[in-house]
Amino acid sequence: MIGWQVASAWLLSPAAWSQFGLLIVAYVAAVLVSRKARPKIEALLTPAPDSSSIFSPVLRFVLTFVPLLLPVLAYAFTAIGEQVTLSMFGSGAVIAFGKRVFLFIAARILVNEIIQDSFLKLLGKYVLIPVMALYALGLLDVVQVQLTELRIGLGNIEFSAMAIIRGLIAGSILFWLGSWSNRQTADFIQKQEELRPSLRELSTKAVEFMIFGAAFLLLMNIMGINLSTLAVLGGAIGVGLGFGLQKIASNFISGVILLIEGQATVGDYVELDGGEAGTIVKMTARAAILETFDGRWIVVPNEDFITTRVVNYSDSGSANRYEAPFSVSYDTDINTVPAIVEAAVAAHPDVLTAPYPPDCELRGFGDSGVDFAVEFWVNGIDDGRYKYTSQMLFLIWNALKENSIEIPYPHRVVEISGELKTRAVSGD
Repeated sequence: MIGWQVASAWLLSPAAWSQFGLLIVAYVAAVLVSRKARPKIEALLTPAPDSSSIFSPVLRFVLTFVPLLLPVLAYAFTAIGEQVTLSMFGSGAVIAFGKRVFLFIAARILVNEIIQDSFLKLLGKYVLIPVMALYALGLLDVVQVQLTELRIGLGNIEFSAMAIIRGLIAGSILFWLGSWSNRQTADFIQKQEELRPSLRELSTKAVEFMIFGAAFLLLMNIMGINLSTLAVLGGAIGVGLGFGLQKIASNFISGVILLIEGQATVGDYVELDGGEAGTIVKMTARAAILETFDGRWIVVPNEDFITTRVVNYSDSGSANRYEAPFSVSYDTDINTVPAIVEAAVAAHPDVLTAPYPPDCELRGFGDSGVDFAVEFWVNGIDDGRYKYTSQMLFLIWNALKENSIEIPYPHRVVEISGELKTRAVSGD
């Protein structure tokens, strides 16, 4: 009924009709100006495809807001018309309504065409656009008053519905900003190669706690919650943590110790006392994630790295020693074997000459042949125990074949005794 009364008053008012006319003129002028100005602005802001200037990302970011040119121009021209109507008629209600409508259109363009992040788009669709619709209709203040008067109790703490809604919106935005800034900071820290990997991980975690801690405190302030009222609840939670979450606290502290001391960090290949082995691909506050050679992920609590024996095969890129066993025939001149095999293994591009070059050793005299093994050093991990070893065995096989050295296979002698032997001798 109130809306109909306002509409009727506008339809019967010459001042309202003049303001409608000014709105149409402002919109048409905005359309004409934007058609002329938009191509020039886009050409001015668009960097060259191969440009690596530090201003290129900024220009591309500003370029995404060009679709807002039309509603912004319409709003600006309408504001000029508002001053004219105020000076002529002393009223500008229709013009003010038009300005709010143009802002609503700008909000729709922002959500539908400019925002690409899925979370922000969802927030804009279900929060920003409804709020701007209420603002355009002049109902936003009324809704705010109603929500502020509606109280919701939670124990000794009482909230207004407006505070809860404001907290949900602000919390979503704050923690999204926290996640975004944490990713940017983590990427920046990880690029600082002069820092030790463990120190980079520790710095990343410290920044993460600071960002989200600040976001939480800011959210409490926005919602109007006095942190002192949470003291009793915090004490109860602390007691619960002390008794029920001892393992989590222990793993958290162990993770901090690991990051500070650098005993194991992301990228290291480790083997724990319990048999778990793999490359550390991620370290969290509670556990380290190992990736095995067959692609499986093993979640290992940080405490296990402190309280049990851990073999670190990587140790910041140090070399590892492996060996490849083989045998040759008893008819071979074994004095020539070491030089042949060592030269073949040394030809592999990953085999190191330091700390030691390939070393072929006589291991023993077996049932079928003479047993050797060649030891070699590489800056890598044997893939499932048989990556480098398999390649070396291929090299050894080819080298022995090229030098006409026989690789033995088992021989068995069968003796026939008793009646069967007599018949075999007699020819029966």
